[in-house]
Amino acid sequence: MSDRKRIRAAILDLLQSRDSDASICPSEAARAVFDDWRPHMDEVRDVAADMAMDDEVYATQGSDRVSVTDASGPIRLRLVDHPDADGSD
Repeated sequence: MSDRKRIRAAILDLLQSRDSDASICPSEAARAVFDDWRPHMDEVRDVAADMAMDDEVYATQGSDRVSVTDASGPIRLRLVDHPDADGSD
């Protein structure tokens, strides 16, 4: 499995294992995939940006929703709520 796929899977696994309104730091996904995780943070943010473009996750700084690619400094990732996904509204 490619690193990008492993990162995406780690982001989803971490978020889906928590409360629906919980968030993660991208470094948590990096730590889950790589022993030496710091050099991979740009790649993790790139994968998170792709996931945001695909409407899977979104990023926040404090209570503000931000662009993964435009944000400077620490961000948190959250799952996008898709109420129709389980067949209910």
